[in-house]
Amino acid sequence: MILVAAIGVLAAVLLIAGFEMFMVLGIPALAVKAGFFANLPGLILPQRMTAGINQTLLLAIPFFLFAAQLMGQGQIATRLTDVVRALVGHLRGGIGYTTIGGAMGFGSVSGSAPATVAAMGKILYPELRRVGFRDRFALGLIVSSAETALLIPPSITLIVYGWITGTSIAALFAAGVGVGVILGLACAVLTMIEARRSGVRGDPRAGLAEIASTIRRAGWALGMPVLILGGIYSGLFTPTEAAVMSVVYAIFVEMLIYRSLDLKTLARVAEQAIVQNAVIFLLLAIGTALSYFITLAQIPATLIGFLEEMQVGPVVFLMIVNVAFIIAGMFIDPNSIQLMLVPALYPVAMHLGLDPVHFGMIVAVNIALGMVTPPFGLDLFVASSTLQKPVTEIIAGVWPFLVVNLVVLLLITYVPGLSTLIPDLLL
Repeated sequence: MILVAAIGVLAAVLLIAGFEMFMVLGIPALAVKAGFFANLPGLILPQRMTAGINQTLLLAIPFFLFAAQLMGQGQIATRLTDVVRALVGHLRGGIGYTTIGGAMGFGSVSGSAPATVAAMGKILYPELRRVGFRDRFALGLIVSSAETALLIPPSITLIVYGWITGTSIAALFAAGVGVGVILGLACAVLTMIEARRSGVRGDPRAGLAEIASTIRRAGWALGMPVLILGGIYSGLFTPTEAAVMSVVYAIFVEMLIYRSLDLKTLARVAEQAIVQNAVIFLLLAIGTALSYFITLAQIPATLIGFLEEMQVGPVVFLMIVNVAFIIAGMFIDPNSIQLMLVPALYPVAMHLGLDPVHFGMIVAVNIALGMVTPPFGLDLFVASSTLQKPVTEIIAGVWPFLVVNLVVLLLITYVPGLSTLIPDLLL
């Protein structure tokens, strides 16, 4: 327990002092090596870091992120949103439901919440304001609906969890569909209440001919989720191969079919994706080294012994897990949270008899909540940059959705069937 306390205190001090996350993870790893495992060779850190990220599965992350940025710059995101609007836009507050459905649709081809905030915000924020939604609610809805991208496959969060724990990515993706829909429906209920309160009306009902025309215009865009999810669940692609295909498909559609991207824009988007991926993989590499020392020090076994001594069962343990993730999510980015907490907590969860897919959904919902939790939720700042709004305004709009998120989190935590039903049926 001395090692646990040392890592926690040092990481907290570095975080408060304003150090970058790679240093918040890396300096404790170096300190643990020097203080507790000085007999190990000096090359152990770079070796563990290199070996940790030298896995084919992780190639899915840069390709899905690149595809997400391509679609955000092009027309695929807009045309997916047009289909949702044609189907539900006539309902009271229909543009709000369009925002949620559009975020889920974009999430199903990107796996990135920040990319979803940027893409959906530019498209739908002006429309939400035009039809009469309050400014703060519109901001909160855009940010919160993007959380579904962390649950709906191909979720980057679930890929990282599967990499850390060895859980089937296909099973996690299947579970993420159900949990993502639950979160989307919860946001829709809040949207319905707000629409009635603000007197928001829907669009004129689209006729069958208009709906058919919209779907036909979005045919190539709709092909993206079919390609990714259909390829994975039919066994045609692995998740990594599906990620590669998503980039090829996005470039083909945006440049040759929709002609929304040129070579100059493609190069700029590629540069942005490279920088983003470099940051993620640096964190993954350093987190691998820290996880190695956590395992070497038998921290999971120590935690199991402590919980058994205190007679803590699954119900209390999961409450502790949720509190730990919620607090961490206020200050730390999602990948770093997983790298810090999952290696220690996952073995304890398995010892208590929890399903690995169910535990993965609990982690993912907590990560999604952390993306919009003040003061440092990442999506809050992405929305502020995209929409040119003060972060304080966005935080004010997010509070009602945080309550909804907590309700969904409790349901997912204590009703395992919500997470395991679809994987059990499909796999």
